[in-house]
Amino acid sequence: MLLLAVDTATPAVTVALHDGESVVAESNQVDARRHGELLLPSVDKVLAEAGLTLEAVTGVVVGVGPGPYTGLRVGLVTASTFAAVLGVPVHGLCTLDGLAYAAGAAGVEGPFTVATDARRKEVYWARYEDPRTRVGEPAVDRPADIAEQVAGLPAVGQGALLYPEVFTDARHPEHQSAAAMASLAAERLAAGLAFLPPTPLYLRRPDAQVPKNYKVVTPQ
Repeated sequence: MLLLAVDTATPAVTVALHDGESVVAESNQVDARRHGELLLPSVDKVLAEAGLTLEAVTGVVVGVGPGPYTGLRVGLVTASTFAAVLGVPVHGLCTLDGLAYAAGAAGVEGPFTVATDARRKEVYWARYEDPRTRVGEPAVDRPADIAEQVAGLPAVGQGALLYPEVFTDARHPEHQSAAAMASLAAERLAAGLAFLPPTPLYLRRPDAQVPKNYKVVTPQ
């Protein structure tokens, strides 16, 4: 087994390789405006570090969000393209689940909350009983509106660190880790568990929209 994991649903452009037993190489860069520019060089970097070629990959793991429209699609399109070219399966994972798994590796036990920055003064968030068990579906809300639901719980992710008045026990990790995603995916594959389809989990409409009542300038 050789899993290539990528996630661009958050400001982190993160890539990792996992051989079924451990992570063999990873790359993590945080730049919310350069997902498209950084992702493919990051893939090349981890393959070179591992001394492998893309053809050695037996499966692709991708974070499906929730996340902002543009950045999220970069990872999804890249993962699906790799999988199609290589003729291997592509496995979708909720980005928040990857962060929860990374939190467990960092020593955070349950229950706790994962929250990422959704912009517009909102967070994408979910509650977890433990690093592998999410309670309910991910949601997008203003932090003040969920204060009672997350009160007293440890919280990880950039969203938690941005709003310490609500997430009063904010902890690291701050950003997504493809290494954690790959490790979680390897566990799920070994257990025969299902994955999400490689389609985006947006939870709301994109920030950029076609303006209303715009003039048509193409010939009729």
